[in-house]
Amino acid sequence: MAKEKIKIGQEGIYDARKLGTPKMVVLGFQHMFAMFGATVTVPLLTGLSISTTLLFAALGTLLFHCLTKFKVPAFLGSSFAFIGGYLAIAPWIENADGTKTANKELLPYACLGVACAGLLYLVVAALIKIVGVNKIMKLFPPVVTGPIIMAIGLGLAPSAVNNCKTNWWLAIVALALVIIFNIFGKGMVKIIPILLGIIGAYIVAVLVGNVGGVEGFAIDFSGVKEAAWIGNPIEWSSTVFGGVHDKSLAVSAIIAIVPIAIATMMEHIGDISAISATVGKNYISDPGLHRTLLGDGLATTLASLFGAPANTTYGENTGVLALSKVYDPRVVRIAAYFALVFSFCPKFAAVIESIPTAVVGGISFVLYGMISAIGVRNVVEAKVDFSKARNTIIAAVILVVALGLTNGITFSIGSNTITLTALACASIAGIVLNVIFPEKDFNPENAFQSVTESKQINVNENKKKK
Repeated sequence: MAKEKIKIGQEGIYDARKLGTPKMVVLGFQHMFAMFGATVTVPLLTGLSISTTLLFAALGTLLFHCLTKFKVPAFLGSSFAFIGGYLAIAPWIENADGTKTANKELLPYACLGVACAGLLYLVVAALIKIVGVNKIMKLFPPVVTGPIIMAIGLGLAPSAVNNCKTNWWLAIVALALVIIFNIFGKGMVKIIPILLGIIGAYIVAVLVGNVGGVEGFAIDFSGVKEAAWIGNPIEWSSTVFGGVHDKSLAVSAIIAIVPIAIATMMEHIGDISAISATVGKNYISDPGLHRTLLGDGLATTLASLFGAPANTTYGENTGVLALSKVYDPRVVRIAAYFALVFSFCPKFAAVIESIPTAVVGGISFVLYGMISAIGVRNVVEAKVDFSKARNTIIAAVILVVALGLTNGITFSIGSNTITLTALACASIAGIVLNVIFPEKDFNPENAFQSVTESKQINVNENKKKK
């Protein structure tokens, strides 16, 4: 396709080929950076392999795109929702010197449980296909999904602050660079502020810490020097096929972990709603919620079988979509190709891991805030009437539950302990209240149509201003 002359960062770009291949590649690299920090955090907390995680985040994303007709600009990274399940089945081993190491022998059993949880997505996807998405989405009107989207961003906010606390000055540098590039940047600079913010803050840390000797800024490059250039991302003993031998332990792991999928499916609906609201296209109807659930579930099962964490659609990348206004799924697939290649390069993984936590925190300030802002916009553009008591109550309960129950709710069924995340509890509360106090005139198609029409009006107004 011939490259067209367009103005970047003013309206949404749905075909990134207009920007040219080099710019698409840079945009894809930005998406990979956005997901990397959170994606590698899950294996660091559970003991799973970082390289395997990267490989199956890439393969899971590509599988998701295939199953959703290459229409949804979503990246699938590591899910935090299953961390409790991993640690319940494979708790870390405390050594004599007080240090802790991952329980490599039991991790495959936890992975088996997560793989079965992914299969539950397929059952729900089939149910949605049979009964129709509109009947399902009546449970998720904008007054429910809007606050859930807000809660996704606000729930991540403490993580951003905690990361920033490691070095507020460096975090502010990263945040300032993103803001400056996005507001005052021209052309390509305007749509890759995240990537430029990370690189700029990293350079500042090296110059101030490693060169200038200022404590708190220095970066440890020892891991980078020791890491190999090429490595195998899969260890057979860490897979379900090579590590599961005890049938009774396998059954216990499945029973303990599969119920977590109920929570993650609700988060999936919130994430797809957020992407839909960002892009202005109803992905819940086309390609369909059944397809997005199918893609997410199969990606989770595939990853888990080979020793990688569960996959989930990533809010960080939704934040990048909102900030860059480049909505072409091709760009996200480029990010997946990068992750695929770099999963075979331990040295690259070491470089990314060397990025100071404070830099990640400063970048997250923007990304997580953008997610919450999308939720607010979703409610406004859907014209939710908050003069109605039922709407106010539903939104209020969702937000308080999501932000108040920081540790979720834990309960036991027989000998198994199950934990529902705060977001899952909030989603359940919102759905139940919406069923008890239904909006009689609500139509899922009409509600989303009002959102897309509002988005189009904004685009037309911008064109008139030019």
